Amino acid sequence: MIPAFINPEAGNAENARSALLSAEQHGGGHFDIREVAPFQLSSSIAQAIREGARRVVVAGGDGSIGTAAGALAGSGVELAILPSGTLNHLAKDLRLPLDLAQAARVALGGRAVNVDGATVNGRLFLNTSSVGAYVTFVRARERIEPRVGYHIASGIALLRLLVRLPVFRVSLQVEGIVRDYLTPLVFIGVGERELKLPTLGARVEQGRPGLHVMVVRRRSGARSLALALAAIARGVRAVSRTPALDAFLVESCRIAPRARTIAVDGELITVEPPLEYRHLPECIKVVAGDESVG
Repeated sequence: MIPAFINPEAGNAENARSALLSAEQHGGGHFDIREVAPFQLSSSIAQAIREGARRVVVAGGDGSIGTAAGALAGSGVELAILPSGTLNHLAKDLRLPLDLAQAARVALGGRAVNVDGATVNGRLFLNTSSVGAYVTFVRARERIEPRVGYHIASGIALLRLLVRLPVFRVSLQVEGIVRDYLTPLVFIGVGERELKLPTLGARVEQGRPGLHVMVVRRRSGARSLALALAAIARGVRAVSRTPALDAFLVESCRIAPRARTIAVDGELITVEPPLEYRHLPECIKVVAGDESVG
């Protein structure tokens, strides 16, 4: 039996349950479906590990998958994903089907690959973290979303951010060299990332490993929009050769902001500065699709 964790309060919980039951009928295996609230997920997975599980399934978005990965890292237990979030970045990187029924069949019989992660002050994440403007964006979106929905709220929040883009002072230590910035945004990705279409923030296929750290130099809202458009058109490597953006690919870095709220895999968390980021090569085994990238 493979433990499969579903958030009963999620809007697609019943669809996830149906997908798992359907996969059992087609794949000849069995899931032990367990309903757990998000705050119980880590402890529930730890219990499954103690019970001898060799693979667990988690239905959720990037935030839930990151929580699960934190509980599984170093255990050797495989993580299978039922992509149930809004963006599902990791599932897409792993070439997993976004159809829940198909993803459940992969979760039952697919192969596991080693996936890199990173930590910030000990908190594991598998995709991205950021300090600054994205936190402001998420807070605004969450206030608006109950009235107009996710996509419209995202557009309104982005426009408000560009009109009044906050900046903050930050000290960034990379490879023993300390740099001071006045910036609206510091972005940290696990593995080399690209903003150029069509990848737009996803891992670069066959990209270099490490932490991809990008620091936007102080901009007005209009100039930040121009920077974003240039990155989309020309790519991060081209833009990083201009005064608009500094980019580094490193194994670790220290960031000293004043604010304690940062974004990790799309969710806001509170941490105590300074922020210690470390790359963790092949820290977890994740079940992937047929044509996954490393």
